[in-house]
Amino acid sequence: MSAPGDNLLELTVSELSGQVKRLVEDSFGHVRVRGELGRVSRPASGHVYFDVKDDKAVLAGVIWKGTAQKLTMQPEQGLEVIMTGKLTTFPGQSRYQLVVESMEPAGEGALMALLEARKKQLAAEGLFDEARKKPLPYLPETIGVITSPSGAVIRDILHRLSDRFPRHVLVWPVRVQGETCAEEVAKAIAGFNALPVDGDIARPDVLIVARGGGSLEDLWGFNEEVVSRAAARSDIPLISAVGHETDTTLLDYAADRRAPTPTAGAEMAVPVRADLSVQTQDLGLRLQRAQTRELERQKAHLTGLARGLPKLEDILALPAQRLDTLAQRLGGALQSNVNAHAARFGQSAARLTPMALQVRLRHVGERVAGLAQRAHLQTRGLLERQTARLQSAARQLRVLSHESILERGFALVLDEDGKPVRQASQAPEASLLDIRLAGEQSLTARVEGGAPPTSEPKPKPKPKQKSRKKNLTKNPSDGSQGQLL
Repeated sequence: MSAPGDNLLELTVSELSGQVKRLVEDSFGHVRVRGELGRVSRPASGHVYFDVKDDKAVLAGVIWKGTAQKLTMQPEQGLEVIMTGKLTTFPGQSRYQLVVESMEPAGEGALMALLEARKKQLAAEGLFDEARKKPLPYLPETIGVITSPSGAVIRDILHRLSDRFPRHVLVWPVRVQGETCAEEVAKAIAGFNALPVDGDIARPDVLIVARGGGSLEDLWGFNEEVVSRAAARSDIPLISAVGHETDTTLLDYAADRRAPTPTAGAEMAVPVRADLSVQTQDLGLRLQRAQTRELERQKAHLTGLARGLPKLEDILALPAQRLDTLAQRLGGALQSNVNAHAARFGQSAARLTPMALQVRLRHVGERVAGLAQRAHLQTRGLLERQTARLQSAARQLRVLSHESILERGFALVLDEDGKPVRQASQAPEASLLDIRLAGEQSLTARVEGGAPPTSEPKPKPKPKQKSRKKNLTKNPSDGSQGQLL
């Protein structure tokens, strides 16, 4: 007997999960949900996983990477939001989840709570400390402005700069509202800081981030964490000129100076040229008056010191008296000096007689003769020693020269180029030889039956084997013929 429902179609788990998925997506293809964000997870993939809850239920949610990059706000735990998307199921865990397509805070109160929480976090990190804020330059050469190029803000800034003190202005165009506002402003701040100091494009001396007034949602891009961190990292002094005087953003706390309006930001950047000119003239007059007073004071001081000095007559009286006394003594001293030198001259002249000169000359002549004799003997001995050395070297040269060898019966054989012939291979047949004999005698001979020259070494002759003779013909000019063994 079959139980009720036995005729139902059997489904696999995947098939049943697919039907549930299609049913849920068809029924809840577009929903709008309000709740408080619970756990928020951001893995490396770029997707955002979170829980949204109220006092009775919890719903899982996911924001895909492409959608998360376009959100005007970043989901944070505890924030009350309104989300638009669709429900779908996750068969791998048998649960359903909300795929978010857009997200916005649930009212201005939620934004204020998020702003306050973010402000406390950045303040705890030290981004708002006064100690890290940089002073503004007194008169910058180049001013960088980060704002929308099509709004009235940039025109107001340029007009106010032109009125106060015209400067070179670089504008980095950005969106000042919307999804990409925060990212563009942060990149503009980093871009100005990345310019080289001596590059083709002048690096600004001060930056102005400017935007007109608006609601909290309109100004929310300047409350993003990425903008505050970029402002804190900026090496160039930065002025925040966002909104009106009552508007406050996190950029105001992170910037080096906060201006209530964009026009006020331009006024902070440069001084008034007319006021500066007046101030310069005033300082010049003050400097001139101060110099005049100082000169008068120094003159009065010098006059007072001069009154304490003695009179000129008193200072020169004693030196003048000493000069008169010395002048009176000078005539007698000169005459005494002349008399003393005359006496010394007379004594010297008395000693200077012809006999004394002759004796002096005789002594000097004897010394010169003695020195000349000694020099002659030394020179003669040196010449004899050098002559003996030269004769010995000549005898040794004669013994070692080839001429002495020729006198003992030997002969020197030269080829046609004048080179010595040491082997038979060096004298080919029909070549002429020059034979040098003793007494500078020479013979010219022609080789007959000689072996042709060869570069290969010849084998040594066997012992007791007679050496081969060469027939040498004398020079036919003398009419005789002989043999050379």
